[in-house]
Amino acid sequence: MDSLRSKENLNQFERIFGKTNSTPRLFEAPARINIIGEHVDYLGGIVLPAAIDFSVQVFLRPNQTQTYRFHSITYNETVELEKPLQPNRQSPWTDYIAGVIVEIEALGFFVPGFDLLVDGNIPQGSGLSSSAALEVVTGYAISESFGFNIPKEKIAVIGQKAENHFVGTKCGIMDQFIIAVGKKNDCISLNTDTLAYSYHHFELGTNEFYLINSNVKHNLKDSAYNKRRSECESALQKIQAKHPKWNQLYDVTLTESELKNCGLSPEELKRTIHVTTERERTKLVIQGLESNQFQTVGDALFATHESLSKQFEVSCEETDFIVSRLAELGVIGARMIGGGFGGCVLVLDKKEHFDKISAEMKKSYQQKFNIALDFYKFQISDGVKEISI
Repeated sequence: MDSLRSKENLNQFERIFGKTNSTPRLFEAPARINIIGEHVDYLGGIVLPAAIDFSVQVFLRPNQTQTYRFHSITYNETVELEKPLQPNRQSPWTDYIAGVIVEIEALGFFVPGFDLLVDGNIPQGSGLSSSAALEVVTGYAISESFGFNIPKEKIAVIGQKAENHFVGTKCGIMDQFIIAVGKKNDCISLNTDTLAYSYHHFELGTNEFYLINSNVKHNLKDSAYNKRRSECESALQKIQAKHPKWNQLYDVTLTESELKNCGLSPEELKRTIHVTTERERTKLVIQGLESNQFQTVGDALFATHESLSKQFEVSCEETDFIVSRLAELGVIGARMIGGGFGGCVLVLDKKEHFDKISAEMKKSYQQKFNIALDFYKFQISDGVKEISI
């Protein structure tokens, strides 16, 4: 976010929480995209995410009490909490902050009271991980402000545990991890089983990635997300009964007929097919980006969307339409990203095509659904950091 908005938020912080001799510190965490490896990050899979230059910012200042005071610019709401911290049904946005406090203290730290103001420009419900950004920036801000010196990789795990245990969404580690360790102009390949990762620098040349926001958010998302994860876990248990050598669904190399012989339900079979075929598509994308074979990358993106729609069943009519229409218009590649049931589509195409594609997509989508599309250009950015005011 721009410095003017940050300064306005500092003034707002002091109006709400008062001025003291101590100046609040400003921390920022980015949004993220995942180029390939969707819905495998909680199944031991390899993902290829990058941090992008939308962000969540927090001002944090210790308040010398045992009370936590949070203010959200987005919701124009101030909330006070005291221990023991519990989920807040009236103000669920605070759960992403409170959950991080609980997980940090579970490591043996004591987190004193503090005042925190949060603002961001990550579109809500877009699938760009505004919740993970809030978790990571909160964890990093607490660690830095109180001298805990928690490594960024551990901050990511704290954020994931907060969402799993306190918020109640069984997310994987990918979002929090790339938001914590992101690097400008690089993506990372992350093994979500071992948390080993490496940076990959790539140049798109005359091509670009951009995002199209469907501007729909179906309320199936959280419940369906947890259901898909449960189906994958039960599929692995059935496979392990006959083939105990596999510890992760992502590593399974059985044919479809062999999978059926494991007694998988039709739903479990489809989920497994998506996960295991995504493994091969991820290899193709990494190789394609490194060797400038962009059509290979684009073909894999289209194939991933088809699998997410038909096998994992986390797409929706609107995002299916966007991807299908983009294919008709000749873009290099496109797919839905994030949890699904709305949100954004990631597009890879020639830079020179953007104006024509965006105009045509806005027109056809409006005619079909009577909803306006938003297009987001972005830069690959650094992960969580402190910002000088």
